[in-house]
Amino acid sequence: MEKYSSLEIDSSSSSGVCTVYLNRPRQSNALSPEFFDEFPKALSSVDQNPNVSVIILSAKGNHFCAGIDLKALSSLTASNHSDRGRFGEKIRRDIKHMQDAITAIEKCRKPVIAAVHGACIGGGVDIITACDIRYCTQDALFSVKEVDLAITADLGSLQRLPAIVGYATAMELALTARSFSGSEAKKLGLVSEAFASKQDLYRAVMSIAQGIAAKSPLAVTGTKTVLLKSRDMSVDQGLEYVATWNSAMMLSDDLKEVASAQVQKRKPSFSKL
Repeated sequence: MEKYSSLEIDSSSSSGVCTVYLNRPRQSNALSPEFFDEFPKALSSVDQNPNVSVIILSAKGNHFCAGIDLKALSSLTASNHSDRGRFGEKIRRDIKHMQDAITAIEKCRKPVIAAVHGACIGGGVDIITACDIRYCTQDALFSVKEVDLAITADLGSLQRLPAIVGYATAMELALTARSFSGSEAKKLGLVSEAFASKQDLYRAVMSIAQGIAAKSPLAVTGTKTVLLKSRDMSVDQGLEYVATWNSAMMLSDDLKEVASAQVQKRKPSFSKL
């Protein structure tokens, strides 16, 4: 398995669950330039692994993510260009590269579940809003921090957060950059549940991930794909899309296996993707 400087991959679980850890604990998992190169490669590798059905995204150390490493910001704005237009084009290209690294979570066929403890700041919020399900500890600390750094958030929070917590709440969080706890994140709908401790969080998230991994992989990947596509479609367009999807995917051996398992009163067992 490939080694990464900013990540650690644990695919040792026999239940179809793989955990991807942000792994710069001494830097509170601040996002380095290497992260933006490595993260989409790592997700693609895990996505192509037939033994993995669900991905948990977590972090080593005391914090989930302290945001973008200031060195990454410095390299983004450093220039040898005397031409302002060409320098601006380079910045745009670099930003798109970083955006693509976060969007890789949505492009991954398999569900990605965020398990957040400690601080989740700036770029950390960009990451979790791209995840399919989010959980945290009650004492986790969140902040859409970019305005305090004199920049406009550009890696996805301003696009994805309103659909999760509502437009007005997203506007308030982004303009004030205020910190809020895991308990408030649960009230706002940013996370599905906030747990009392890190141990409780990991135990619950693993159980949830294993439950999803035991389901039909075609149904699970289809559900993720259709929900993401329908987000940007009208209801009629979304219905048309899912009808086309199911016309290709519904008549699978998974459907037959569910019917047989019900008759035989046993748990269904599905082939890998």
